[in-house]
Amino acid sequence: MVLKKLFHWGFLCLFLVPFTCYDSNISKRSHLIYWSSNNPDEIEFAQWVVNKWNSRYPEKQVRFQPVPEGRSSEEVILAAVVGKTTPDVYSNMWQGDVEYYAQSGVLVPLDTLQGYMTFLNQRCDSAVIAEVTSNDGHIYQLPWKINPIMLIYNEKFFEEIGYYQPPATYSEYLDAAKKFQADTDGDGYIDRWIGHRDVIVTWWQRFFDFYPLYLAASGGSKLIDNGRVVFNNKYAIQALKFLRLLYEKNYFSKEMLEARQDVFLAGVIATRFVGPWEIVHAEKFKTAGFRYHFTRLPVPDDHQGEAFTYGDPKNIVIFNTCKDPQRAWEFIKFMASKEMDLEFLKMATQLPRRKDLLQDEDFKSYFVAHPKMMPFAKQAKYVRGTDACAQLKEIFDIISQEYEACVIFDVKTPEQAMEDAARTAQVILQ
Repeated sequence: MVLKKLFHWGFLCLFLVPFTCYDSNISKRSHLIYWSSNNPDEIEFAQWVVNKWNSRYPEKQVRFQPVPEGRSSEEVILAAVVGKTTPDVYSNMWQGDVEYYAQSGVLVPLDTLQGYMTFLNQRCDSAVIAEVTSNDGHIYQLPWKINPIMLIYNEKFFEEIGYYQPPATYSEYLDAAKKFQADTDGDGYIDRWIGHRDVIVTWWQRFFDFYPLYLAASGGSKLIDNGRVVFNNKYAIQALKFLRLLYEKNYFSKEMLEARQDVFLAGVIATRFVGPWEIVHAEKFKTAGFRYHFTRLPVPDDHQGEAFTYGDPKNIVIFNTCKDPQRAWEFIKFMASKEMDLEFLKMATQLPRRKDLLQDEDFKSYFVAHPKMMPFAKQAKYVRGTDACAQLKEIFDIISQEYEACVIFDVKTPEQAMEDAARTAQVILQ
């Protein structure tokens, strides 16, 4: 069933990818092909690391290119899978797609390659290894990078309303929202809000509101476990109630604010749910004297323990079109070494997914020199990716539709929205 769907959607996606991507000599070439994301910083790093590899191992050449342009990298990869034009190595695989491709038989099980499990155990803790293990018991990905979703906040604004520490709970955040909300120009309309999210139903938008809040509230609980829906629980309902109240009280605007300016740097909003990529942007465009910092996401008032969040992981895979998977693995191991991880951190401001990051002497000087990254490094111990589920995009699409009905349009209660989402999702899983 998964394979049938893969080829059905892939056929459609083929029209999104330039036919020049096709390598007609894929079975004859002696070099490896490596695709990275098309983020400029990652392109710079990828070219740098490939040059390093090629200079050290001239007999094992790697050729690099960014993933070809398309509506999304996921659709480009899907089209390449169907057309059998996949690269040997790809370093921007969304973790939620891996089970889909694993069940379709288009990925190399990395745990069958010499040295992989030793390297993985040195790099990651048992929780991460369990998270990336597929339902058939194999591991098809190397955890590589994360961008934990946290709360950026305007320090000056919070001090003005009496918060010298950022709000940690739902109640504190709602209280701050009430105090911050204002009609700054006196025209009778609110034009300053505590935060903002684009009111878009697209499934991946939930990675920046509902899903990280659910993880924070639940201690990092799963959505799907052993083929069963487990997200119809009090934590999901609490997160929906919190988000719904933000819109109901007009603490979050339903307007498309982002279309006109950066509303956080302009002082229109006081917080935003973001990853570490925001640092480079804020430092480049902030005005003189603008002060901001990062903290964990708010949690229910009765929450105990650490607040987890979504880590936005992107991992490295080898496609089954690769003629020499062991050699491809040696290149991946080189690219994910401690030396290269540190360079990646410096170039791309993204965290390598490796255990004991803050305790590692090789990384300490970086975080001392870049204190804005410190909260993300601390949070890195408490992140989750996605569950091993081939239908995960469909599940998130269902959740997103129920989110819209409950949070934005107020036509369903949080309890009903979660019940309906869980029932529909379970039908899909069956």
